[in-house]
Amino acid sequence: MTGAPAVQGPHRPYDLAGRTVVVIGGSAGIGLETARRVRADGGRLILVGRDPERLRQAASALEPLATAAFDAGDTERLRRFFEDLPGPVDHVMVTAGGPFYMPLADMDPTVAGDHMGERLAMTLAVGLYSRDKVRAGGTLLFVGGTGGRRPGIGMSVASALTAALPALVANLALELAPVRVNLIAAGFVDTPLSATLLDDQLESRREELRATLPIRRVVGPADVAALAVHIMVNDALTGGTYDIDGGQQLVAR
Repeated sequence: MTGAPAVQGPHRPYDLAGRTVVVIGGSAGIGLETARRVRADGGRLILVGRDPERLRQAASALEPLATAAFDAGDTERLRRFFEDLPGPVDHVMVTAGGPFYMPLADMDPTVAGDHMGERLAMTLAVGLYSRDKVRAGGTLLFVGGTGGRRPGIGMSVASALTAALPALVANLALELAPVRVNLIAAGFVDTPLSATLLDDQLESRREELRATLPIRRVVGPADVAALAVHIMVNDALTGGTYDIDGGQQLVAR
């Protein structure tokens, strides 16, 4: 008599102990919160940020293996960064790259095209230049958004990128296998960037979301960080786009 077949689990333990995680955009917001979660779960960090002072402050609290201050939109600098890594890493998370909201009537097409091209080129560059540095079964994890799925005034560029990034990530997952590639698509997240974009309208937006979202609260960076770590450690996930918006897409604006 034979017993039931053994259930196959993930090849890696569900923690980050001893794993090395690169966070590009790790000095603020979602990136910083994910870096904190990685350290709390036993992982090692390499932090990249554009602002040297914010990066210094993050490093003083998190004690990363290394830091690098540069704009991730500079693909040549990205190439040198990955080339200079002293050894293999397990996961790379990219939160760099802000949104672009502008009505067509106010738009400079060259500026809009530069923004779209830079975002896509950055994603491709991370895939290209990290491919010999990320261990098999590790992750490239990008962060995009969900807001552009619903047409609106000023949303042309955001909508184009919202449509493009899942397709790009799915293709990278095939080209870079067995390294896994995934995308987090976030709705409104209560970060310093959101505060900058909304200025004096921030609190009214928070109140609106608390009243209308099915979860009855605002999504914060820690929520996204928890999802990011889950995607890193669950090695059955690749080529996917994972929404985290508290149900924002289910209700009217």
